[in-house]
Amino acid sequence: EPPAWAPGPAQAAALLEEAADLLVLHRDFAAAVERCEAGCDSLGPGAGPGHERCLFLTSFAEVKCSLCVVGIQALAEMNRWREVLSWVLQYYHVPEHLPPKVLELCILLYSKVREPQVMLEVGSSWLRDHVNRSLPEYGSLLELYLVHVLLPLGRFEGAEELVLGCDVFDSEQQLAFLSTICESRCQWTQQEEMRSAAEEQQDPATETILGALSQKLLTMLTLLRRALRSMSNHFYLLPYKKMLLATFLLYLVVVRLDPASPTSLPFIYKLVQLFRQAWAAVLSPIHRPPIRD
Repeated sequence: EPPAWAPGPAQAAALLEEAADLLVLHRDFAAAVERCEAGCDSLGPGAGPGHERCLFLTSFAEVKCSLCVVGIQALAEMNRWREVLSWVLQYYHVPEHLPPKVLELCILLYSKVREPQVMLEVGSSWLRDHVNRSLPEYGSLLELYLVHVLLPLGRFEGAEELVLGCDVFDSEQQLAFLSTICESRCQWTQQEEMRSAAEEQQDPATETILGALSQKLLTMLTLLRRALRSMSNHFYLLPYKKMLLATFLLYLVVVRLDPASPTSLPFIYKLVQLFRQAWAAVLSPIHRPPIRD
């Protein structure tokens, strides 16, 4: 006869079933995360790290692990993968206490989104723990950590130390892992050399483009300077005093005087003569801007 469920695990199991239905059938990911959080909270904080360790094979630990697995999948579906690790650690407190299945999902998730550095310290802490070394999943998780975290980040020395210091693998397995690390190191070196060569080729091309643009800009500025100098010479030769006087007299005629009045005719005649003199001075060859090469 199977053992009777305690109130906490029984409630958590019911919430786990609801969360799985919401995730798979209804595709309501936010509600699934809420059910998972409620289920983990119903299990309580536990009695510390030792309490969590001794419950790995019990229904309590299995339900808690399953709730976290469903929650991770729901968060990933909502593109909230950045919250996954912190969300899981609030229920397991330290990386060493993570169940193997939860750690595996986290490594695969952050590798898929190309953020393997998130799991660098977490995976290292879990693999260094002496209790975790006795778990049957230790070898597969170490390989997963090597392939999806250390090698993509170029941590080849750390990978070699981890393989050589692991007593779970026999000599053949260690040689196979070391060969994989060596191949990955060679590929990394080739990619770095190709990237450096591409950057060196881009630098002369960029300098050539910038040089051509600078030359064009310098030519345009020279032409603009010549045009401004020519205009300044032209305007400098204009009879400013006569033009200003004519403008002022025109203002007096239009605003202050009545053109129809007989007394204003001599004044208007003088104004017309002054405008003719100013206009002739502007258009005379003497005041034309000099032609320069």
